Amino acid sequence: MAGLRTAGAIALTLAVLALLGAGKTQLVAGSISAMAATFAIKEKQQRKQAVTLALGLVVALAAMSLGALLSTHVVAGDLFFLALIFAAVYSRRFGDRGTALGLIGFQVYFVSLFVGAGVSGLPGLCGTLVVAFVCSALVRFVVVPETPERVLRRLRAAFRARLAQLVSAQIELLDAGPDRVEKALEEVRRHTARLHESAMMIQGRLAEGTSDSATAALVQRRIADAEIAAERLGVLILTARSAERPDTLTLHLPHAPVPAASDRLTAQDGTTATLRRDLEALRLLVLRPVAEDRGTGVAQVRNRLLGYRDEENLPRASAAVQDVFRGIGETGRSVLGLRLALDGPQDESDDTPSTARSREELDAEDVAIARAEEDEEDTHDRTGWKRPTTRTAVQVSVGSALAIIGGEFLSSQRWYWAVLTCWVVFLNTASTGEILVKGYRRLLGTVLGVVAGALLASLVGSHTWTAFALVLLFIFAMFFTAPLSYALMSFFVTAMLGLLYTLLHTYSTGVLVLRIEETALGATCGVIAAALVLPVNTDRRTDELLATVLKRLGEVTGAAVDQLSGGPAIELLDKARDLDTALDDLRSSTQPLTHPITPLRARRETVRYLVALLETCAYHARSLAATADLLPYSKTVAADPRLKGAGRRIAHNIDVLVARVEDDDTEGVAETGPSLASMLETDRPGLPRHDRVTDRVLRHLQRLDEGVIGLARPLGVRVSTPANTASRGPAA
Repeated sequence: MAGLRTAGAIALTLAVLALLGAGKTQLVAGSISAMAATFAIKEKQQRKQAVTLALGLVVALAAMSLGALLSTHVVAGDLFFLALIFAAVYSRRFGDRGTALGLIGFQVYFVSLFVGAGVSGLPGLCGTLVVAFVCSALVRFVVVPETPERVLRRLRAAFRARLAQLVSAQIELLDAGPDRVEKALEEVRRHTARLHESAMMIQGRLAEGTSDSATAALVQRRIADAEIAAERLGVLILTARSAERPDTLTLHLPHAPVPAASDRLTAQDGTTATLRRDLEALRLLVLRPVAEDRGTGVAQVRNRLLGYRDEENLPRASAAVQDVFRGIGETGRSVLGLRLALDGPQDESDDTPSTARSREELDAEDVAIARAEEDEEDTHDRTGWKRPTTRTAVQVSVGSALAIIGGEFLSSQRWYWAVLTCWVVFLNTASTGEILVKGYRRLLGTVLGVVAGALLASLVGSHTWTAFALVLLFIFAMFFTAPLSYALMSFFVTAMLGLLYTLLHTYSTGVLVLRIEETALGATCGVIAAALVLPVNTDRRTDELLATVLKRLGEVTGAAVDQLSGGPAIELLDKARDLDTALDDLRSSTQPLTHPITPLRARRETVRYLVALLETCAYHARSLAATADLLPYSKTVAADPRLKGAGRRIAHNIDVLVARVEDDDTEGVAETGPSLASMLETDRPGLPRHDRVTDRVLRHLQRLDEGVIGLARPLGVRVSTPANTASRGPAA
């Protein structure tokens, strides 16, 4: 959508300028300005977008005017450019609007340098800016409108599609032979991660895209239920086809060994066929719109799947295979809840007792969610030089100063390409390692883009509108590929610039080669500035984020255990999503450590193992939070005060890990011992099941306990048992 909106704004700008008889210089300036006016604005509410766009036009006119006025004053122009760069980066501390205005100011000043703006051509260029911003507004608010409600609807549809894709991958895992199981398992991992990404994107849009906080909380709950149930179903399928219960880590660690296969499924061909049929039915139920639920066919399928939540409806099979059918029943319940939350009430005339019970549970949850009050946490920004925006603004300014000086030696006319690269490599990065990786990817994309640009320039020649059509195509591709590959995005940017140079009659092979040199220089200057000026070491950054993830993990686990032990109910899913957000930040910050070009191979594997373990722990913590939320209306899960004692060991071990990460000299010891299930054994035979936590809760707690102990080895924390004390150093 961002690509369509940007390409549409540029196309409309070009059409209007062509009708007004604008020259090629104005066409190029209008194209880049329309692009900046469109992609810079990230606010969600249309009213706020309109205000920012109006303010952006004022900033753009000022930047273009100063660029033209200072074009003949080299030193003053360079000093102003540096001041503008500092202000543009520092303005990010003021939120989306400050970020947008800073970006527009920088980009439009860059446009003035790119087209060689002078005082004589200033009126025409200012008129071009007005046309570009007006066209951007028309496309944004009329042609391709974007409202929070529309975005949320698209994200919900995407979540359903991702959920169906995950079920399809799970069916492939069920059917995979020995030679295909590794590939099938990798597909399950990939689609599980994509489903989680969709859930997190929805989380970021709920507040603006729903009518009230109660509706937002309901959708959040249903999305979380579906995600957890689908991920658990994958674990159960893997268990059913394995000779022994696999670790949940297998679904999160890339290239983890595939568990040895068993003959449970092959020995029960009839049951396996039923299992495959019901998984396919689950996939179709996820995808099928409520409007098409005519007749009794869909109701029968839904009733059959939900019936597996009752023990008497399970087929005769091994315990592991029966667990898969239970998982299908729980996933079917989450899909029913998802359909009710997203599509409203549905026909209940064909409900079986199992389906009616599931609806009653969902209705009870809806009432509880509607009455809940949303808790908000206060956040305290860092101040002074520790504030990220201040530090980055200083780093970018120093790097840009170096790029200006070095760029002048390479070319007195094209030096600004080095500055642009230095600016870009700092966007959305927070450590020296991230900047180094991003600079490498930009250089790689630029080199490949130069080759493509040279080829296209020779083919297009002086065909103006053909060149602009390709520019629009490349701009769309640039936005479409940006989330997938920064190198690929840089390729399309450079190829597009080759076409723009052709239109300005300034193209030559030497110009594109100079672009490579300036890009390499800008990336180098960025890395130097990041390493020497208020540096943020990659290890220090990852340690800070790791400590945050562990703290969030402790908060979610502690709150869930407290509630499962009979404590007061609190909003657990928000805490679980805070954990997911912190884990996503950590995963992003470790990219320099896990990149294929890193020379520290053993360390790369250790980091991957650590992140996979944390993902596994986060999954079990989310599951505990979701189960704890069921306590007020569940007939199978009851509060058990003994659970608090079992949770103390996990809480203690997490505290030890946090202390170790924050201070290498800490000598805390993690504790292990008997399983948590054995700690909850009772001396009273025949104790009713509803007086205890369910087996599922115990399994999640046990896996979480094992995962936290597993983190001790790569973090260099000693682990003690009642029988002995073992020292475990960091992984080699």
